Amino acid sequence: MLSKGTYQLTPEQLAKQEERRRKKQLAVQSPPQKLSLINEEKGRTIPRSWFRLQETDSASTEQRIKIMTWNLLAQCLVRRELFPNSDCLKAPQREHMIYLEIATRNADIICLQEVDRLEKVIPVLESIGYAHTYAAGPKKLHGSLIAYKKDAYEKVAERVVYYDEEDIRQSDHERARRGASFRTKNIGNVVALKSTGSQNKGVVVATTHLFWHPRYTYERARQAGILRREVIGFQKAEGHNEWPCIIAGDFNAPPDDATYALLVGDPILPSQEDRLSFSRVVHATIDPSTPIKTSADDDEGASVQTNEEGEAETDPDRMITNARKADPEDGLLSTAELADLYSAHDSRRLKSLYEEGLRLAKAQNSSGAKIRTFGDRLDSREAEWRNRHGSHEPEWTSFTHYWRATLDYIFVIDPPDQVSRVCGVLNPLQTEDLEPGLPRLGISGSDHVSLVAEVAWSKGSGS
Repeated sequence: MLSKGTYQLTPEQLAKQEERRRKKQLAVQSPPQKLSLINEEKGRTIPRSWFRLQETDSASTEQRIKIMTWNLLAQCLVRRELFPNSDCLKAPQREHMIYLEIATRNADIICLQEVDRLEKVIPVLESIGYAHTYAAGPKKLHGSLIAYKKDAYEKVAERVVYYDEEDIRQSDHERARRGASFRTKNIGNVVALKSTGSQNKGVVVATTHLFWHPRYTYERARQAGILRREVIGFQKAEGHNEWPCIIAGDFNAPPDDATYALLVGDPILPSQEDRLSFSRVVHATIDPSTPIKTSADDDEGASVQTNEEGEAETDPDRMITNARKADPEDGLLSTAELADLYSAHDSRRLKSLYEEGLRLAKAQNSSGAKIRTFGDRLDSREAEWRNRHGSHEPEWTSFTHYWRATLDYIFVIDPPDQVSRVCGVLNPLQTEDLEPGLPRLGISGSDHVSLVAEVAWSKGSGS
C-alpha cells in the first residue's frame, strides 16, 4: 500500500521516461546526424510505386544490385526561357527534392549526370553513406558522378573516356583516325568496384552524358560505340572478366534512334539510316576552315534548313549549322563500320533493365497501376518498330515545355557464365504527372525523371 503523498507512474509514463533516457544516451554516444542537410519538407515529391518482378534462386545468385541513374539538371545550365512552366528553377527551391530522392531510393550504386555545385552535393552523399568518383569534360562546369555505398564497395580502378580524343581506326591523319563530326567535350566515367568482404566479386560501372544536339545522330552513335568498346576493354585489362558491367546515363537518344539499335543489337531501319546519313557532317570545331554563319545569314534565310525528312527546320536547337558534308578523308564511319565498332572486343550487346522490367510489369500488372511505355506513343504506321527492342522503355524520361523524350537508360552486360534478371523497377512518372513541364515543386527537382532498377546475376548462361 502506498504511503500518503507518494505517486506511482503509469506503465505508459514509465515507457515514455525510458524512451527519453534512451534518446539522451544515444545523443551522447552517437555523432550528430548529417541528415539535417536534407530538408524533408522542401524535398517531398510525388509518390512512385515499386514493381517487384521476379526472384532468383539465392543459392545460384552471384550478386544483387540496386542501381539509380539521374540527370540532375546542372544549375549552371538553367535559363528561365528554357523552362517557362517551371516553378523551382533556383537551386534552393529544387535541391532538396534532388537530395531526398537520392536518399530515399537507397540504391547501391548511383549514376548522376549534369552534376555541379559539388560543395553541396558531395556532403549530402557522404552523409548518407556514399563514396564517389567525379569527372568532367575539359573546361565544363558540370560532369558525371558515380556514387557507391562505402560499406558495400571499394573502388579498385577508374578511367575517364574522352570521346574527342578516342581513335576509331588506324590512320596517319588525326581527323580520319577519330572520325568525329563535332568536338563536344563529352566523356564517359568508368570505375571498377570490388565488393567488400569478397576477393572475386565486383562490378564495372560507367556513366555518360552523350552529345545533346538532336540532329547529330552520327556523333552520338560514335560516342556510344566508343564507350561500349572502352568499358569492355577496361574490364578485360583490369582482369575482371567475371564481373558484370553497368552502363547508365543520359544517352540523348530515344529508343527508335540508331544509337539505341546499335547498343542492343537490332538491325538499322531505313529511317535510322537516313538520320545517320543526314548527320555525317564535319563541324567547325573539327575543321576550322568551315564557314561560320552569322546573324546576317539568318536574316537572309540562309540558316533555314531541311531536316532528314525534307521538312523545313527553323529552330536553331534542331538545325545543323556551321558544318559541311563529310568528305572521305574525314574518316566518318559508315553504318557497317559503326556496327563493327559495336562488336569491338566481343559481340555482347547491352540489355536494358527498364525494357525488360516494364515489359514484365505490364504482363503481370495485378495492382492496376498505370504503366505507359515508349511503344504506347507510336502510332499504327510504326507497327514494324513495335517488335523491336525499346518499346517497353519509359514513356518519358525528360519532360519540359520544349523537349519531351525518352533519353535515359540503365544497361547491363552480363559476364559469360552468368545471366541477369530484373527483380524490380521504379515506375516512371506518367504524362499527367509531368505536365506542363519539369522541374516542378512536388514532382521532380530536375527536368529528367530518375530511374531505379534492381538486378541479380545468377550462375548459368543467357539465351
